[in-house]
Formats: sequence, C-alpha cells, structure tokens
Amino acid sequence: MQFILQSGVSTAEKVTQVAGRGVGMDVVDSEIKQLGGVLNIGTVHGKGTEFTIRLPLTLAINQALLVAASDDVFAVPLASIEGVVRITGHELQRFYDSGNTHYEFNGVEYELKHLGNLLTGNQPNYTNQLQLFPVLLVNVGEKHFALHVEDLIGRREIVVKPVGLQIGSVHGIAGATILADGRVVLILEMSALVVADSLFKPHAPIEEEAKPVVDDHKKTIMVVDDSITIRKITERMLKRYGIDVVLAKDGVDATNQLQESIPDLMLLDIEMPKMDGFEVASYVRNDERLKDIPIIMITSRTGAKHKEKAMEIGVDQYLGKPFQEEELVKDINKILKTSF
Repeated sequence: MQFILQSGVSTAEKVTQVAGRGVGMDVVDSEIKQLGGVLNIGTVHGKGTEFTIRLPLTLAINQALLVAASDDVFAVPLASIEGVVRITGHELQRFYDSGNTHYEFNGVEYELKHLGNLLTGNQPNYTNQLQLFPVLLVNVGEKHFALHVEDLIGRREIVVKPVGLQIGSVHGIAGATILADGRVVLILEMSALVVADSLFKPHAPIEEEAKPVVDDHKKTIMVVDDSITIRKITERMLKRYGIDVVLAKDGVDATNQLQESIPDLMLLDIEMPKMDGFEVASYVRNDERLKDIPIIMITSRTGAKHKEKAMEIGVDQYLGKPFQEEELVKDINKILKTSF
C-alpha cells in the first residue's frame, strides 16, 4: 500500500492531460510529511480504501486574557493572573506622581506598573481621567505585581505559535497567536516582563559578590519530540513554572542523554524517527537505573489501542495533542507531588 505513494506509480488504464500520470498520491504524502502529519491507508477487498490523514493542527492551547495597552492588543496567560481590580485614572496618576509604586489589596502588597510603559517606554498622563482602568494582579514566584492596562478585551483560548528570532529574543515575549479576525497578537511572559523597568532599558549588571540561589527542590523534565517547534513551546511553558528542561530531538538522542543524567519526569512523543516513543518507554522501564522515571506521553495518536499499549509498557499518563496547559501541569503536579 505504501508503494502507491511513490512518484510515477499509476493504475490508470488511460493517461489524460490531468489524470493517470502518477503524480497525485506522492505529492499528498510529501506535503503531509512536511506538515509533520501521518497518512494511513486501510483497504478491504471488494469494499474500498480509506485514507486517514492526521495533522498537528495546534502546538499548545492556553487560556489567556486579551488586554489593550499602548494602542495594541496583547495576550496575558491566565495562569499568572490572580485577579482584576479597577482604579480611576486620577488615582493611578497620583501613584505615579508620588513615586509610591505599592498598591495594597486584600492585605497583599503589589508593585504597581504601567504595562504600556513596560512595552514602549511611553506613559500617558491620567490626571484628568475619571474613568476606571483595569489593573491585573499578577503573581510571579513570591512577588506580586499590579499591571495597569487600558482595557480588557476578554478571555480567549489561544493557540501558541512560535515567533522569529528577532521577536523571540525580546525578554517578555513568549510567542504569538492569531485571533479569529486574522490579527496577530503577542503573548506576554510575565516572569520576564515585570522584573524589568522596561523592555527598552538595559538590565542592571549583576554584582560580582552576588551568589546564585540554589534550589535543591527544582525539578527537571525531559521533553522528547522530533518537532523543534513543539520542543521550544513546551520548554517555554515549563520554564514559566521554574522547571529545568532538557530537550531531546528523538528517541536515540533521549537514550543517549539518559546515560549522563536522570530527569524527574519525561514528556514523550510517539511518532519519531529512528526510535519511537513506545521503544523509548520500553527501554526506560527495562533499565534498572531508569525504570522509576515517570513518563507522560503527549501524542496525536489518541486511539484506544495506542493508549492501551502505552499503559501496558508502564506510561504514567497519556495525553492527546493539542494538550491543555492546565491539564498537563495538573498531571505533573500529581505525579511529582508538587504544586506548580
């Protein structure tokens, strides 16, 4: 059956200008592979043939809040938002003029910042503004920040897309998403954004005497996937929770790296060249040194037989693509007994 995907293969009795030349199925198969998909062929004699195309429609789905700042729209991951309060422009300007950047709410002290100023370096004067402006209460590690925005557009389920090197190198940008109307919206990474006075100001030099903080309880997760895009997206997501990430481009790369270090958990794809996810999982479970590593499989193969095979090998959890960030983090916390 795979032979019909080769270039030039045709079963037509007559060749016309538009059909029978054997340039159809090989093109379909080539395009599907370029998209990272899989083409399966099933046939029953006398009944017909079924072609099943599986495509990675998304990379990761997050819940986000769309906000307006500096005449543009940005997406803020909901996981980093504790709540939203509204303050008049006049009161906000008094905070800015006084130099007092601390705002207290429900007994918690937040450092007040203007999101537009962080992004562009410009901040309007709100002295005569009596309208109420939204302020996002954000939690980053043990620090609390209050981010003043111009408006709230609403909550959305967004698909995280990678950005180019020019934008990806900017601190505070986690990726981008495309809205239903075709607009491209940048996704903000709170942990990198709020710690800086502005994206356009140089970072303060680190004092030589400062000693790095060592966290003995920091977890390490290995991400094994042949798609560089999915590896990078998953890496960014995990690092937002303070997790160390090790990347492996395929099963062989993963097994080689496991000889040197043992992660606390593995996120494993199934469909990979050289050594697929089932083979990697079997290798881990049959190795005395590695057998206790928890494994979460994340794959587009969501059929019952694939899940049953994974569970028989000893996989701890089985998730389909696209995965929900909240669901994945919940499973990681359950397996590692953490609270990210």
